[in-house]
Amino acid sequence: MNGEPMMRGGIIAAGAGSRLRQAGWPMPKPMIPVAGVPLIAHVIGNFVAAGITSLAIIVNEQGHACAAWVRSRFPELDVRFIVKTTRSSLESFREVATQLGSGPALMSTVDAWCPQGEFVKFMRAARQYPPDAMVLAVTPLVADERPLWVSLDASGRITSLGAGSGDMVTAGMYIVPERVRQISPPGELGRLREYLVWLVKRGDPVYGVSTQNVVDVDRAEDVALAETLARRLARECGGPGEDAR
Repeated sequence: MNGEPMMRGGIIAAGAGSRLRQAGWPMPKPMIPVAGVPLIAHVIGNFVAAGITSLAIIVNEQGHACAAWVRSRFPELDVRFIVKTTRSSLESFREVATQLGSGPALMSTVDAWCPQGEFVKFMRAARQYPPDAMVLAVTPLVADERPLWVSLDASGRITSLGAGSGDMVTAGMYIVPERVRQISPPGELGRLREYLVWLVKRGDPVYGVSTQNVVDVDRAEDVALAETLARRLARECGGPGEDAR
C-alpha cells in the first residue's frame, strides 16, 4: 500500500453462529465473549488501533440489538450497519465492499480473533505491498477443521490457495484494493474462500502476511483457545489484558 491511508474498514458479522449456539451461547455470534470482550468489540478495537474509525458492518436480521450495542459503546466512530441475512460469506463480503468508497480498505470476519499488537503489525506489513494487490493475513496456527491452506513464494506472493496442504492457513483478515472490490465473480462461487481461490488461480496479485496468533472462533474449543492466548499474552505484557469497553 506504500503508505496510502486506509480510510475505511469492513466487518463481516452476518453468520448464524449455529455451532456456538448449540454449545450453549444464546447470543448472536458477534456478541460471543472472549476473555470478557465480545468478538465485535475486539475486532473494532483492532481497527481503531490500526487508525481506522470509519466502518461498514454487516449483521444478519437477528443483529439489530448488536448494532444498537455497538453504536452505544463506540459513539465516536463513523459506523454504517447493513442488516441483512445473506446466503453466503461471499454475498456478505460483496455487500460490505460496496460501502467502502475508493482506495484500499481493511476487511475482517468478526470471528477472526487476533491480538491487537499482531493486528497492527499485519497492517504495517501489508502497506509494503503494491497498492493494487490484495493482502491476506495468514497464520501457522491451524485450529480449524477445514483450513484454507496457503503456499507463498519468497516475496510473500500466494502461489497456491486451497490445496490439501501448504505453508500456513488463511486468517480472516484482508486488505482489499478498490480494483478487487469492483470485480464481479463467477455466479457459481458461493463462499468467500472460493472467491479467494479463484482470484489466485486467475493470476491476481495476492500476498500473504504471517500473523502468529489468529483463531477462527466457530466452536466452543475455539473460544477456549482464544482465551488461553489472551491470558498468556496478558501475562507476557504484564497487564490485565484488553479493555472490555
